[in-house]
Amino acid sequence: MTARITRLNPTSLPDTSAIGYAQISIAQPGRMAFVSGQVAGAEAVAEGFEAQVADVMRKAGAALEALDATTEDIVLARAYVVDLDEVRLGICVAQLNAFCKGATPSLTGVGVAALAGPSLLVEMELQVLLRD
Repeated sequence: MTARITRLNPTSLPDTSAIGYAQISIAQPGRMAFVSGQVAGAEAVAEGFEAQVADVMRKAGAALEALDATTEDIVLARAYVVDLDEVRLGICVAQLNAFCKGATPSLTGVGVAALAGPSLLVEMELQVLLRD
């Protein structure tokens, strides 16, 4: 079976495979799903940043399940992080790697001043290639 998504880390770009994501993802023609940005619920918000990231990953998993998809089907994950720094980036990448279980979607991290709610610290959206 031909790979539905081809992952590339060309030598002309930094090799991000060790970090857990691909610089380029090429998706075969097919139906795409665009998962709205997921944010943490009130309980996770009260517990802090790491709990918010974990809750966002849980919700991303629920979205994939609803799509009958896996992390291998994610073409691009985009994370928006309030006050993005090395510590928060490290937490996000570590939890995303654990969530993806070896899958290496393309990833974009965006530092933002605020999200839709004053206590929200992270939001993640997904682009997913659906199976036939």
